[in-house]
Amino acid sequence: MLAAFEGWNDAGEAASTAARYVRNHFDAHEVGTIEAEDFFDFTVARPFVRLVDGRRIIEWPATTVHVANLPDATHDLVVLVGHEPQLRWRTFADHVVSVAQQVGARHVVTLGALLADIPHTRPVQIFGSTDNIELSDRLGLMPSEYQGPTGIVGVLGAHLRDSGLSTASLWAGVPAYVSSTPSPKAALALVEKISVVLGVPLPSTDLQIASAAYERQISDLVAEDERTAEFVEDLEANFDLQDAEDASIEDLFIGVDSADVASISDDPESLVAEVEDFLRNNPGRS
Repeated sequence: MLAAFEGWNDAGEAASTAARYVRNHFDAHEVGTIEAEDFFDFTVARPFVRLVDGRRIIEWPATTVHVANLPDATHDLVVLVGHEPQLRWRTFADHVVSVAQQVGARHVVTLGALLADIPHTRPVQIFGSTDNIELSDRLGLMPSEYQGPTGIVGVLGAHLRDSGLSTASLWAGVPAYVSSTPSPKAALALVEKISVVLGVPLPSTDLQIASAAYERQISDLVAEDERTAEFVEDLEANFDLQDAEDASIEDLFIGVDSADVASISDDPESLVAEVEDFLRNNPGRS
């Protein structure tokens, strides 16, 4: 079973994008939902109104469960995707455990993405952990020693383990200076690791094209501002000096506030706003 949640655990929408990409690739069909009523404050996560054939339809922020048959594999795939709930996390975690048990999940993989002091021009680092020694060797995971605030992914991982289920957690790093821009590059890195977990090839041409465009567009914009270019060059130098085998998640994890962004440019919000507006208004190129 693969699980990802939009929100705090999903920098650059990388985790939810990766989960949906895998789900759609295998033409998974929906088999159930975890209803939102008990777990969301609808003044925070508001439902959407959409017009369908002239009728107004309300879409509630439910967590969906999809199932796919994997080719040439001894197992199927269950994909659970939703938004991080605001309320009753223990009860929500009980529901997820119940789903895993009902579908007979042998292994549960949670996905996340975090903001980090890393450049967009370097390979995406994947961190994580698993209680499966064989899988840990295959993935080459850099273990996390992070201590601090956690989201629903961390809560779920602990709850699943306490319930006796085999688990793994994969996290991708996303450059903090483009914090809200969707990151196909981080999503691609997660998809590649998921392919290893599943033991099934996952073609990712679309994500590769989007990743190349993402990197090129941000590089073009960074080059227009001397201070920003110097900032990114410093990140690149630090990244290149870092011994990846010794890297740990707490070395890169940051909470981005105005002070963090202010170090990027004379105009603290200029690069972030420019990159995000450009990619938002040019979806076909990202």
